[in-house]
Amino acid sequence: MDFKNPDTALLSEKKLYIFDMDGTIYLGYNVFDYAIRFINNLRAAGKKVLFFTNNASHTTEFYLNKLTKMGFSPTADEIMTSGDVTIEFLKRHRAGKSVYLVGTDELVQNFCESGINMLTGDEERADIVITSFDTTLTYKKLDNACRLVRGGAEYLSTHPDFNCPTETGFIPDSGAIAAFVTASTGKTPTYFGKPYRETIDMISEATGFGLDEMCIFGDRLYTDIAIGKKHGVTAVLVLSGETQPADVEAAAPAEQPDFVFDSLDNVDQVMFG
Repeated sequence: MDFKNPDTALLSEKKLYIFDMDGTIYLGYNVFDYAIRFINNLRAAGKKVLFFTNNASHTTEFYLNKLTKMGFSPTADEIMTSGDVTIEFLKRHRAGKSVYLVGTDELVQNFCESGINMLTGDEERADIVITSFDTTLTYKKLDNACRLVRGGAEYLSTHPDFNCPTETGFIPDSGAIAAFVTASTGKTPTYFGKPYRETIDMISEATGFGLDEMCIFGDRLYTDIAIGKKHGVTAVLVLSGETQPADVEAAAPAEQPDFVFDSLDNVDQVMFG
């Protein structure tokens, strides 16, 4: 399906290029070679690059190693996750509060190392419960989270993605886990990551760029594209991950991406020939 894009010269005027990871520059461990080429072309043109993923099951260090092995040559300050945004929120606005986190051991360790007051889940009460994308999820973790939320804990979630795209198909993500807790407790979490304001504010603060100087590339309408549309950042959808052409056609005008391409290969050809 062909989509008519506006003047693509607008893309060349940007200074910061934000990339979703899963479904945009790779699928699982299958790297898109054209994404490496495009990002190298951007750097050669003096542009700044930021890799941002809602996938908080891994830390910045993990993604630094993964992207390096894949050939993207990232620096540590080019990588940010929804877990980073959540930790920053806790440090700034919930200092000292006790937290029960449903997440991978890697994410729990990251929270601990950041000075967050972490609980085991066996406690009677918690100030805050956070759920994330947990590939080590157990019924006990879910039971703990629901019990503590019912007991009055504030409920947060690192990101709202329902599915994580992999090379073999979709697997349940953070939003699906949050839906379980919501169904049991009636409490909806406050989400971080894309498309929420805390994320774009943190990106602006960390990079020094204004919203009009950024563009974001991603494969999901409700996270990658929504963060751009909601906050004044040029939003570019690629059809290499979750979103299908029919989804774009069905989206409300306010939720339509500014540009649609089959993949970053097409963007590279438009910008660099």
